[in-house]
Amino acid sequence: MIRVMKTAACILALTAAAAAQAPTRVDLVSVTGCLREAVPNAWTLDAATDPVPSNANAPPASEIPRTPPAGTNQYRLIGVSEFNLPAHKGHTVIIKGLLIKATPVSRVNITSVTMVAASCAPPVAK
Repeated sequence: MIRVMKTAACILALTAAAAAQAPTRVDLVSVTGCLREAVPNAWTLDAATDPVPSNANAPPASEIPRTPPAGTNQYRLIGVSEFNLPAHKGHTVIIKGLLIKATPVSRVNITSVTMVAASCAPPVAK
């Protein structure tokens, strides 16, 4: 009987520990902003819009804004090696990817990059 209680206590402790270590949910989002190279091979999306739920694919032409929107967010971009970001430096782009919320700067693991305009919108005051 004592062995059964110890086993049950161990199972409860392991279940609680597993629940505490459950993976954080990562959302697929779309954000639009100004693509900047902070330092060589370290890219950010500045003056960016709030993230909106999306899919991993490039947006259809109907979803590309005619006028570059400006936002107040900044995202550090990761997973950049598969994309030709230098070709879009200083441009307004739509970035789709996995949003990783963090302080002080959230990150987006890129799944697609789409150019909106060859310039950036003026930043919006916070």
